[in-house]
Amino acid sequence: MSDETQGKAPEAGAAAAGSDSGPVSSQGSGQSSGSGSGPRPGGRPGGPRPAGGPGGRGKFFRRKKVCKFCTEKIDAIPYRDVRLLQGFVAERGKIVPRRLTGVCTTHQRRLTRAIKQARNIALLPFATRG
Repeated sequence: MSDETQGKAPEAGAAAAGSDSGPVSSQGSGQSSGSGSGPRPGGRPGGPRPAGGPGGRGKFFRRKKVCKFCTEKIDAIPYRDVRLLQGFVAERGKIVPRRLTGVCTTHQRRLTRAIKQARNIALLPFATRG
């Protein structure tokens, strides 16, 4: 009696889902759709990949960013040089952080001061429209 109730319950749920073949097809269709967390044919969840990405050089190597002002030995950052300052200001008008530009701490402070001075005398915008 209990076998009949267990057999009928999944059929009712499978019929509601639109499957006529019963509980076996509902399990099989879950794995075949690709949404399951089971292993893929390559053996890894993301499939087989070459070692090291596109270059094939082993681990990914991020080159260390060097301060542009230190390498060119620029001590004073001129606030009038809008072309230079625009490289360190994002599209929306935000100052790009040090970790993205690679500028050292002292030059980032001077750069920030120069950008703020340029904004105050309307050489650079505070923010963009939109």
